[in-house]
Amino acid sequence: MSNKKFTVAIIGVGGRGGYAYGTLISQIPEKFKIVSLCDIRLDKLAFFAKKFAIEEENLFVNEQDFFAKKRADVLIIATQDKDHIRHATQAFKLGYNVLLEKPITDNEQEMKDLLSLQKQTGCKTLVCHVLRYAPAFVKVAEQLDQGTIGKLIAINAIEQVGYAHQAQAYVRGYWRKAENSSPMILAKCSHDLDLIQYYANSKCESVSSIGDLTHFKAENAPTDSAERCIDCKYANECPYSAKICYLDNWIKDGRPIDAYPYNVPCLAPITEEKIISALKNGLHGRCVYRCDNDVVDHQITQMYFKNGVKATLTMIAFTMRCGRRMEFFGTNGQIILDEVQDIIRIGVFGKDEITIKISDLAQTQQIHGGGDWGLINSLYDMLTGIAPEKTALVHSAESHFIGIAAEKSRLQKGKLIRVH
Repeated sequence: MSNKKFTVAIIGVGGRGGYAYGTLISQIPEKFKIVSLCDIRLDKLAFFAKKFAIEEENLFVNEQDFFAKKRADVLIIATQDKDHIRHATQAFKLGYNVLLEKPITDNEQEMKDLLSLQKQTGCKTLVCHVLRYAPAFVKVAEQLDQGTIGKLIAINAIEQVGYAHQAQAYVRGYWRKAENSSPMILAKCSHDLDLIQYYANSKCESVSSIGDLTHFKAENAPTDSAERCIDCKYANECPYSAKICYLDNWIKDGRPIDAYPYNVPCLAPITEEKIISALKNGLHGRCVYRCDNDVVDHQITQMYFKNGVKATLTMIAFTMRCGRRMEFFGTNGQIILDEVQDIIRIGVFGKDEITIKISDLAQTQQIHGGGDWGLINSLYDMLTGIAPEKTALVHSAESHFIGIAAEKSRLQKGKLIRVH
């Protein structure tokens, strides 16, 4: 089985399905072959069809046509949040093995139903919690498993969203409204909740959470500001200026034609004309104080695990840079992982502290610190039976149940909610 080559179909060929997973899979042709694509945007389909050499008859705009029959051994589901549960359900019914982007759903019953369907069909599923595969986070897991700091007592995690990324994705972008995507605790913190549950190594008993949308509101807009940044008197000075973020930065730095377009609101190859058009007409050209966003810009969640571990997660938009900081407190020491500072500090009481550079562990400039490659390699290992599903659906469900409970608590001003 280890020499088997698997065919792959992808639904949702954007930043994750196309630029990340699809691109990585195409680089290991001895293991995978991409044979079919589905996306609602014709320009994306055309771009990735050429990139992956897909025949026209295997390209689909309509998901009903795409799901009319099984088209490959594996289906990568990398559509928008609200589509995941529907597409995963259809995939299982067709017998696909699945690589499933998260969050899967913000509905507890939908998650339980999906778990039941997977068990009935026997389809193998890997959820895209890529940080479990990133070397820095793997290093922490190894230290905890080895008992380096004794018995784990508590975890303190901070998700530093970054002011520019908050504006990009959660004010202007596709994840700005919980109704259309997911609550912020799932849309942005799915990695964090998954890691915390993974490190705690226990089911969560109860959750309490508080948080609000405080800053990105119309009443906080500068006097006489415009609806769109490109027309605004503050376009060259506002820290959230779309003109500075997208147009000026692109002109200054430039990008390769097939760069991951995380902060560019148009499809590669990127041109100045495309960016200007997007700023005049698209979502990302709007003033951050005049959008239709409703997800929070800060949230604090406390978790109580059945084995006695306690954890706190702070999600905050108002930081200079993006990056996670996680602190682990044990009976015999302390571990700090700080992505912004690029360090892991391992301290055992009574001994000299050890410092490790995260970048030395990852040995890659790829997003998620090498976790994407780890995920794709694990997908192949799962399919061939070499290794179990490290981020199987049944494991991922636990962090989703925590996030769903946290949002229930937040909407009730911090009421304690039982998870299990």
